[in-house]
Amino acid sequence: MTKQIPDKLHFKIGEVSKIASVAPHVLRYWESEFSAIQPKRMGSKQRLYRRADVELILTIKQLLHEQGYTIAGARKLLAENTSSEPLANSLTEMPQPAEFDKQLGSIKQELLALKKILAKKN
Repeated sequence: MTKQIPDKLHFKIGEVSKIASVAPHVLRYWESEFSAIQPKRMGSKQRLYRRADVELILTIKQLLHEQGYTIAGARKLLAENTSSEPLANSLTEMPQPAEFDKQLGSIKQELLALKKILAKKN
């Protein structure tokens, strides 16, 4: 991930919120949607996230905010990811939306050129 995670064992919700740049209520919502996020609770009901939880939260944020997945799509992708290859590596290999726009633009130009050629034949 591009975010630096401090070298700590546990993080409070406010710290995770700052690291991931999302509001605490978003983290609580993601907990309810993604069963893999399971912070420990202290006696005072304070959530303590492990480093693995923070990494997963950053991956979920990337899927939802940068890759454009829905919650259900991200959940399905995370559930299907049972390969030995880390999910973060497979995400960086996915084409970014800007690349899709370039590819669609070139496809559109080719189709318009074909349309002109066909129109001249008729």
